[in-house]
Amino acid sequence: MSSAGDISLEHVKNETVDLERIPVEEVFKQLICTKEGLTSAEGERRLQIFGPNKLEEKKESKLLKFLGFMWNPLSWVMEAAAIMAIALANGNGRPPDWPDFVGIAAHLVDSTNQVGHFQKARAGIEEVHFLPFNPVEKRTAVTYIDSMGNWHRVSKGAPEEIIELCGLKGEVKKKAHAVIDAYANRGLRSLAVARQTVPEKTKESEGSPWEFVGLLPLFDPPRHDSAETIRRALELGVKVKMITGDQLAIGKETGRRLGMGTNMYPSSTLLGQSSDGSVPSIPIEELIEQADGFAGVFPVTLNAEHKYEIVKKLQERNHIVGMTGDGVNDAPALKRADIGIAVDDATDAARSASDIVLTEPGLSVIVSAVLTSRAIFQRMKNYTIYAVSITIRIVLGFLLIALLWKFDFHPFMVLIIAILNDGTIMTISKDRVKPSPMPDSWKLNEIFITGIILGTYMALTTTIFFFMANDTDLFTKWFGVRSIKGNVDELTAALYLQVSIISQALIFVTRSRSWSFTERPGILLVVAFLAAQFVATIIAVYAKWGFCRVSGIGWGWAGVTWIFSIVTYIPLDILKIIARNSSIGEACDNFAENKTDHGGGEREGDIISNGSKHPSQSPG
Repeated sequence: MSSAGDISLEHVKNETVDLERIPVEEVFKQLICTKEGLTSAEGERRLQIFGPNKLEEKKESKLLKFLGFMWNPLSWVMEAAAIMAIALANGNGRPPDWPDFVGIAAHLVDSTNQVGHFQKARAGIEEVHFLPFNPVEKRTAVTYIDSMGNWHRVSKGAPEEIIELCGLKGEVKKKAHAVIDAYANRGLRSLAVARQTVPEKTKESEGSPWEFVGLLPLFDPPRHDSAETIRRALELGVKVKMITGDQLAIGKETGRRLGMGTNMYPSSTLLGQSSDGSVPSIPIEELIEQADGFAGVFPVTLNAEHKYEIVKKLQERNHIVGMTGDGVNDAPALKRADIGIAVDDATDAARSASDIVLTEPGLSVIVSAVLTSRAIFQRMKNYTIYAVSITIRIVLGFLLIALLWKFDFHPFMVLIIAILNDGTIMTISKDRVKPSPMPDSWKLNEIFITGIILGTYMALTTTIFFFMANDTDLFTKWFGVRSIKGNVDELTAALYLQVSIISQALIFVTRSRSWSFTERPGILLVVAFLAAQFVATIIAVYAKWGFCRVSGIGWGWAGVTWIFSIVTYIPLDILKIIARNSSIGEACDNFAENKTDHGGGEREGDIISNGSKHPSQSPG
């Protein structure tokens, strides 16, 4: 260990010095400083050696600054005016009027600093107080002192609030409302502006009476993909309703532009407070169900109450309700809805109350979510129908064979069938499915009727196959194969192969809404089916398992079994159509409509990337 007197930088780097044991005085000695810092002499010495510490400064480019000033819409207008001056001056054989152009260009350069930046345009004005916008007063205001020392206050906000603030009455008030209505009929919002002087020259003073300045039309366009999203949602049977704080006329015009209908009512009808004769005298639940939207939701308390009430009433009428929102006042309705969706710029309150939070602008992802959820539901429904069918088929089929022929099919072969089937069925989660074109739900009558019909049919086909192989020589006459009548071991192998083929082929029937051969299944499902049936065929052809009474039947009988299975597979589609249409009361012509692949292109991308396959009522 080095002593304090011979410490060097190398000792510190090599960690051969116990720094905790070095006296503080020794440290100051090594640093050539005191507790107060460097001595004056040491500071001067180091300044001469190293020079002064100086932060790097970036020199400002006058050219870039000028170009920055020029880069704003008002400057562009003036630049265009300067160019037009040259163009207009050239004519009738006269030379260009260069003095005019130079004058305009000089004015442009001179005024750029003023018109291009509001902070410089407000030079000489001192802001003393700013009232931020709040959802109660629905206006904002600023108090300022002009260059002459006079105090003023300016306010802008919701027209109704500014009109009341200014105390407009009579013809002036009617004229203001006429302008507001004219804007609203064109889908434009109105922003009112008022001003007053403040003689007391204090920010707390009320000031002189407010003077109504005028109205500004504002166009607040919907999100860029709203129209397309609503169109696709309506095609998918999702009813879309708009709840807005804008005027009723604005709501109707927006609804017309978005293609969602104009059957809208004032929000006061939700609380039974509307005296409008155009509102039908029907129960509020039916009104909400039939309406395309509600407008004029002004007070924040009623805003939240209205939206919550709409969601609640729709749920009471057995609708699955989705709700989109972004504000604090949307949180109760988002929480109440079956599916709450917060948009990308939503508040924390809206996000926490929602089930889905969008991370990017736009609403098209909602349609993707609808299609994905319906695809998942369809997979579950397909498997349920398959499970019911296969259970009835196994139990009833082997029961009939056991009762009629007293034939004992060994349980071990049933186990092999189950293992191979399970491996194939697992791939359903990655299968391509066609979601329902309309909202769907768990229709138990459809599931059980379809399952019973398909299961019973397959049980009968297995019974007929066993009868033809055991009691007749039809297969021998038709295909020239040897007879296996009375050979229990070979009958077991043939019966095993027939049950395995038709049982797994059933999944292609239950997975499709139309003919099974018109809806392409997922590659993984096809590969799993072929692999499982290859194994089943090899077992039926070559197995010599005395413990379960199985003997190979050869390739001839394997081919016969495959032909029989393919022929008996075809009626399964017809039976499925009859079963589903009879259980849900739909006409057969609806079956052709179900062949339309809704959202197929959109799901293709999901299939490739994920290996499978964002205010509305979501699908069942």
